[in-house]
Amino acid sequence: MTDAARPAGNRAWLARDPAALTAALVRCPSVTPEDGGAQTLLAEVLGGLGFTCTDVTFGQVRNLYARIGPGRPALCFAGHTDVVPPGNGGWSADPFGAELRDGILYGRGAVDMKGNIAAFVAAVAGWLDHHGGAPPAALSFLITGDEEGEAVDGTVKVLEWMEERQEIPGFCLVGEPTSVSRLGDTVKIGRRGSLTGRITVEGTQGHAAYPQRADNPTHRLVALLAALTTHELDRGTEWFEPSSLQVTTIDVGNPASNVIPGRASATWNIRFNDRHTEASLSAWLHEQAARHAPRHALDISCSGEAFLTEPGEAVETLSAAIEATTGIRPKLDTGGGTSDARFVARYCPVAEFGLVGTTMHKVDERVPVAELGDLAHVYRGVIDAFCG
Repeated sequence: MTDAARPAGNRAWLARDPAALTAALVRCPSVTPEDGGAQTLLAEVLGGLGFTCTDVTFGQVRNLYARIGPGRPALCFAGHTDVVPPGNGGWSADPFGAELRDGILYGRGAVDMKGNIAAFVAAVAGWLDHHGGAPPAALSFLITGDEEGEAVDGTVKVLEWMEERQEIPGFCLVGEPTSVSRLGDTVKIGRRGSLTGRITVEGTQGHAAYPQRADNPTHRLVALLAALTTHELDRGTEWFEPSSLQVTTIDVGNPASNVIPGRASATWNIRFNDRHTEASLSAWLHEQAARHAPRHALDISCSGEAFLTEPGEAVETLSAAIEATTGIRPKLDTGGGTSDARFVARYCPVAEFGLVGTTMHKVDERVPVAELGDLAHVYRGVIDAFCG
């Protein structure tokens, strides 16, 4: 990892055209964890604006940290250049061709989230052009290549690296595509946690005609799952919907109808609000498993705790900036899946805001070019509010 101001290259002009930069990034086939040249391109463009860019690589994952201005950053824009695979066909255009058709840009990552990154870069470029220099309060970028993958060598480790160097910002904006039907309608101020349980219940195999000589693990597993699924975890909170446990697999692997199996397994996922933690849910799951299935192996993994950025000055500043440029007062929301904001929340206040996300991860992922320009305008207002 080396710190070096990146010289402007022949692609620095892309900073001022969000559609062109989005297209250039889409043409980088950065299917997680491959970078495909996306981080190099972004560092070149930001370097051309005067940012000091640092390649922060962990393992095989390339991450980029860039900053401009004095002191501790007032605002950090966080995002990811990695994308999910395009799938097995069905596209009307090359997923990495960035085809422009009828004012709409097609390509994997156009919405999630290369378009959001490009819009923020364009907003920064416009701000710098207008003011003729760096902002009085520092502005930074945290761009990972590991959000769509294991999320082990990306934002988590870069944040640790930033903390060691006193680079944790006063506020972080994650450029996830949060808008639902119209740009500006939704801001995420929190996310539910996600916990997965995998259990194998041991029994004693036997003949179905002689159940007294066997111990049917399927019966024990069904009783356990019934106890888990009928238990009311909570009724929701002011900002979160009720927590939910969903059974996702039940496996016995028994092809014979007259044989009691010796083993049965299941998997479930819990999306939980801030009334719970990994520790509290794990304790409950272990208690229930021991009660219903004395012989079992239970594995629990948690990809992120629930978090909430309480509405206050920072959230109000963001909402006001969005309303000033879109005319829409954004809804504050905590729904959906997980994002890297769950890691940022451990260090500083964080919210998420970006493009309309209806086509993300889908075949023919696409974004209207006009929406990219509108988002850059919104982000420009956010920069004014936090760094101006």
